[in-house]
Amino acid sequence: MASPNGSVEICGLRERADFMGNIWLALGLTIFAGMATSVGSAIAFFAKRTNYRFLSIATGFSAGVMLYVSFVEIFVKGTDSLVAAYGDYWGHWINVASFFAGIALIGIIDNLIPSAENPHETHTLEETEPLHDDSAPMPDFDEIAAHPEEADPGAHDHRVADSKLLRMGLFTALAIAIHNFPEGLATFLAALEDPSVGLAIAIAIALHNIPEGISVSVPIFYATGDRRKAFIYSSLSGIAEPVGAILAYFALRFFLGGESGVIPPQIMGMLFGGVAGIMVYISLDELLPTSRAYGKGHDSLFGLLAGMAVMALSLLLMK
Repeated sequence: MASPNGSVEICGLRERADFMGNIWLALGLTIFAGMATSVGSAIAFFAKRTNYRFLSIATGFSAGVMLYVSFVEIFVKGTDSLVAAYGDYWGHWINVASFFAGIALIGIIDNLIPSAENPHETHTLEETEPLHDDSAPMPDFDEIAAHPEEADPGAHDHRVADSKLLRMGLFTALAIAIHNFPEGLATFLAALEDPSVGLAIAIAIALHNIPEGISVSVPIFYATGDRRKAFIYSSLSGIAEPVGAILAYFALRFFLGGESGVIPPQIMGMLFGGVAGIMVYISLDELLPTSRAYGKGHDSLFGLLAGMAVMALSLLLMK
């Protein structure tokens, strides 16, 4: 007959094994989301024509997924954990405080590390064609610079070998990398608690990262004339998401985890409130404006509603 201590030890080992399995899954989803910047860069360099309407609907879809899952799933999970730990009154207060703390965190990052230029700005077909076609004529950037009011919508002054332009591209890549830290944390923590929710968030953030990959690639290419360098720098900006997730996990485990390394449920509850706030900020400040910039008519709204509907259906089917 197994002793009570033996049963407890076996249960502890199983809990630890399950937790470690979730960690690897969460890390894999975070890497998938972060490396979508490479997809955006590849589109810029290899696609004959960038489908801006697809980017508009995709980023709107991403916003819909993130907004719906933030308010319907993640915020509620935070409430449940905190109410169980601190009671009905203080549990709700702490969850709301965590939500706005998440918004404050990403807002501070956004203001301290602003992009050199809007990382979601659109580019004309004339600008992007030379990236994938050596025979395509270079746009007349001197003319655009001299008469910007007469330039086509989305046209920018991307003169070759302009050191200021290179700095803009590199600083945009750096700014996106730093902005991606909280996104990596959101994906990682959501997947750690619920892999199905983590998968939805990973897909949403991956869609969000595609236009960022394009936006970093274009100015670096025109500043250096080097496709390979532009692709590498663009891809590196997405690595910040898994790096941020790994650093956050080890910090939480070291400072807050018990002997098993499992983060206490009340701490997870606070983190979920914060993650919901981060994702709402990203959706309203980045995704929806990007979707409007790339799209026409009601493309943004169609994408937003489709994202909410798909997320709602997924959660209903998983009940």
